[in-house]
Amino acid sequence: MASILIVEDEVAINELVKRNLQLVGHRCTSVFDGKAAVSEIQCQSYDLMILDIMLPSLDGFEVIKYANATPTILLTAKSSLPDRIKGFTMGADDFLPKPFEMLELLARVEAVLRRTQKSKNYFEAGDVKIDFDSHQVYQKGQLVECTPKEYQLLEVLVNNRNIALSRERLLELVWGYDFEGDTRTIDVHIQKLRKKLGWEDMIKTVYKLGYRLEVIR
Repeated sequence: MASILIVEDEVAINELVKRNLQLVGHRCTSVFDGKAAVSEIQCQSYDLMILDIMLPSLDGFEVIKYANATPTILLTAKSSLPDRIKGFTMGADDFLPKPFEMLELLARVEAVLRRTQKSKNYFEAGDVKIDFDSHQVYQKGQLVECTPKEYQLLEVLVNNRNIALSRERLLELVWGYDFEGDTRTIDVHIQKLRKKLGWEDMIKTVYKLGYRLEVIR
């Protein structure tokens, strides 16, 4: 997976971001001010930098000048249009205002890594391979027929592997906020994926919550 530098002066946020990125398999380094960030990116190569704008010593806009083409996601409470334009003009790849949801950050991280070709365009676990470009799934080299919703659900589970997701959140991520069905839809699709992929032991049921794709790194 990717090597990611987290530049955030709020310790609790820094640690939360780091913990969740590590859960899905990334290697993370944390720093807490602008000067430390510049020092880090000058002596170490990273696949992605998650960068707060409001930092001690040097702000994020100053830090990004030294990014050496490192893909960057800006995290900030400063979400005005001029700030976003300035960030993109200086080379930022994405912009996420605070407060943010961790699942959205994980999705944006994955999107930037794929777009910048810092992440594999496929996922493998056991005898299953998922090709993100073609949206096709293979088991033992044989194509597995998945409906569009089954594939979308599978991709959400993979991108958030080792993280427990509620049925309600899975419905929002796959079917959308305006879906009028109930959470049993998730249970039915999970059972189909388990059977098709032989993932009865990998897609774990989280008691009274939802599901987690358990991947041992």
